[in-house]
Amino acid sequence: MKILYAIQGTGNGHLARATEIVPLLKTMVETDVLVSGIQGDLQLPFDVKYKYYGLSFIFGKKGGVSFLKTLLKLKPFRFIKDVYKLPLDNYDLVLCDFEPVTAWACKLRGKKAAGVSHQNAVLHSNAPKPQKADWLGNTILKKYAPSTKKYGFHFQKLDENNFTPVIRSAIRKAKEKKLSHYTVYLPAYSDDEIITALSPFNEVRWEVFSKHSAKTYEQGNVRIRPVSLEHFTQSFTTCTGILCAAGFETPAEAIFMGKKLCVIPMKKQYEQACNAAFLGEMGVIVLAELKNQTKKIDEWINQSDSLQINYPDNTLEVLAQILRSA
Repeated sequence: MKILYAIQGTGNGHLARATEIVPLLKTMVETDVLVSGIQGDLQLPFDVKYKYYGLSFIFGKKGGVSFLKTLLKLKPFRFIKDVYKLPLDNYDLVLCDFEPVTAWACKLRGKKAAGVSHQNAVLHSNAPKPQKADWLGNTILKKYAPSTKKYGFHFQKLDENNFTPVIRSAIRKAKEKKLSHYTVYLPAYSDDEIITALSPFNEVRWEVFSKHSAKTYEQGNVRIRPVSLEHFTQSFTTCTGILCAAGFETPAEAIFMGKKLCVIPMKKQYEQACNAAFLGEMGVIVLAELKNQTKKIDEWINQSDSLQINYPDNTLEVLAQILRSA
């Protein structure tokens, strides 16, 4: 069997999960990798056969996606061309992690595609949703990368096709350690916004991983660093707490390690609103925004307990199940 594993390259969560999934897949079946998107920062530790421009959401600097920049970066004719030139006939099976070029190529050309993503679990009827409905956000999640069969990952197992998170080996094997610093990843906020919000906490050393800086620098008790999976993992595994967007991989790994966790969902981003609803039900502190949150951040810093779940190391079994039934 030969498969194509297609990865969404907007943001870093899909790419980080792929560093665990793809090497396992390669031990099971012949696997080629496709990545589309222009917002990822991570270098993948394996060959990528196809790289496409795709459809990316561009992060802003005020806490959400910049819809204007997203529209300006769209290249619809290039997307359509890529959809039709992708050599799908070379593969017995397509696995798609919310990647639109491959998903639409399969849909328009009548080939089965198994969706293997967090987004599939977010849409599940048993997954918590925010109180405020978002028709557009929900529609985007459903239509962005269509699939003929759906498998998902979420903070808790939802059914036989929706599993607990994939925890990277680097996190599982990390020695338990809590140094004094806090690790921060808020890609939709500017460095200045983050520094302004965190500088008042003089007793805390903040290590901020920024999408907006190509160099490391310090301002008071805040250290700004470019995004690097290796450096982020090192900071993450030794920190006291994590302040991050309401994505999936980073909060899940924080929960696995028992780190104090505080999340800020990106504005007008339905998936993150859903994640925040789930995390809130689990007892994680959720902030509506970064600005004017001094009291709540202080309470979080001073809390002594944290949520910890020992998610099972069953990624190989999950992949085997998907390959059998997809």
